[in-house]
Amino acid sequence: MNAGLWSVIMLVIMVGFIIYFTGKLKINAFFVLLGVALVYGVLIGMPLGDIVAAIKGGFGGTLSSIGIVIIAGTIMGIILEKTGAALVMTRVILELVGRERSPLAMNMAGLVVSIPVFCDSGFVILNPLNRALAKESAKSMAIMAVALATGLYATHTMVPPTPGPIAAAGAVGANLGLVILYGLIASIPAALAGYLWAVKVAAKYDIPVGETESYSDLIAKYGKLPTPFASFLPLALPIVLILLKSVADLKSKPFGDEFAGSFISNIGDPVLALLIGVVCALFLIPGKDILEALDGWMGRGIKDAAIILAITGAGGCFGRVLQGSPLVDFIKLNLSTASLGIFLPFIISAAIKTAQGSSTVAIITTSAIMAPMLAQLGINPALCVIAVGAGAMVVSHANDSYFWVVSQFSNLPVNIAYRVYTTATAVEGAAAMIVVYVLSLIV
Repeated sequence: MNAGLWSVIMLVIMVGFIIYFTGKLKINAFFVLLGVALVYGVLIGMPLGDIVAAIKGGFGGTLSSIGIVIIAGTIMGIILEKTGAALVMTRVILELVGRERSPLAMNMAGLVVSIPVFCDSGFVILNPLNRALAKESAKSMAIMAVALATGLYATHTMVPPTPGPIAAAGAVGANLGLVILYGLIASIPAALAGYLWAVKVAAKYDIPVGETESYSDLIAKYGKLPTPFASFLPLALPIVLILLKSVADLKSKPFGDEFAGSFISNIGDPVLALLIGVVCALFLIPGKDILEALDGWMGRGIKDAAIILAITGAGGCFGRVLQGSPLVDFIKLNLSTASLGIFLPFIISAAIKTAQGSSTVAIITTSAIMAPMLAQLGINPALCVIAVGAGAMVVSHANDSYFWVVSQFSNLPVNIAYRVYTTATAVEGAAAMIVVYVLSLIV
């Protein structure tokens, strides 16, 4: 059998193993991805020494570019949660949109909060406010839950510094500034699609709020909260710096080649930009809590990031083995003329996500698969990352921990959660992919 065809067949089988072991048997994705990288290399006939070198190089190479960024982003998210800054950002959006449009306010709040915070954590953080607003506005929890959940989901899968999109950008060599820009462009329509699904479909189900704190009591419980400017700064400043770096690095050199251009390019490096964001976040911490934050809060952030770092590194191992396989030449000869184009990463990611549940695993695995294909298929690396993220929303159901967070924290019976939330993630992912396709026609 042709070596290239054999490598493709083995890849399909290995993806099946990833889905089975992580989704069905619930084995940690780090060991699964590492094991699959080793087994795949052996099955396609790579020398053992080359397999080991690819695994070591893939792990180190991946984490060298994004490891610090993931840790910094995770720490920043915890500080925003602990200091009440996430609540302040939500309150600002609520005041802009109006309490009478509380589902839209929570949808947009989720969109913002989930940029540095995992969607599961973001939902838990904002759930008390979501319930309070549902009670105050006499709206069904089905509406409020779907609106918040889909807002969080959009940026969780498509906008750095959330770890999944950062890992994907590193795997395919995408410009992080462009990933942020395209991710923001795609995430807003995607979140709004989720909001419309909430007010049109979820509104058919009357789910009572039950006992919960009022909005005013919830705000009072936090005591003195940070100012809106201070709350948004740790999140907004790194994004602006990274985007400016992308502009500074253009061939036209709009900021010049000398001091200004060089300074903007360096300060906008994702590592430095995220560390600056963490420093800004430290100013949110009250003086009495600073020692606890420097030890406990940061320690928790590093522990939370360790899981993502391990999975991301293992995904890099698999990707490096794929790059050294006959798969690359086979794609160049046979798939470069296929008509799937930008839809290919979306389809692969959606299949893996639906089968095994974790959006992050789907993003990392798909980006590892796509990395050696991009040049041959002529796919823009930044758009590939967003397409992978769009697929990683399709669909969230019982094998996804986020499904249970949304349903259990919102009093949604499982059958209703399937009808209103699972369907919403399918609509949201499809909406994001439509935007990605339009962008692919332009850029």
